[in-house]
Amino acid sequence: MSFSEIYQIAGAGMNAQTIRLNTVASNLANAGAAAESPEQAFRALKPVFSTIYKQTQEGQVAGAHVEVSAIVETDAPLDLRYEPDHPFADEQGYVAYSNVNTVEEMADMMAASRSFETSVEVMNRARSMQQGLLQLGAK
Repeated sequence: MSFSEIYQIAGAGMNAQTIRLNTVASNLANAGAAAESPEQAFRALKPVFSTIYKQTQEGQVAGAHVEVSAIVETDAPLDLRYEPDHPFADEQGYVAYSNVNTVEEMADMMAASRSFETSVEVMNRARSMQQGLLQLGAK
């Protein structure tokens, strides 16, 4: 595996985790948001990761990287609260709030941050190996 392939794989991982962190930020920004109807309520977003395999001409797997194939809304139930005096209350007095679970989002943020850091560490180690090879060639 070449150094450029290592950088491409780590870079793809960093890109995927950046998208994951952006969806977490969007979810946290909309946590507790009220809507006029359940159809208009914000639903938490989640990225869907896919593995993309690189094949040789002989059909063998030569490497793989990750990419975000879609961003989907979660199907968790909305938070319906009985607040008859709220301006967004329906006929029964319920207000639809987003289905964002802040504890789950914070855990997801920590996992995405750690995965991003791991990809950065892979790049740093590959760079260190390249520098070591250059120093061997200079001696």
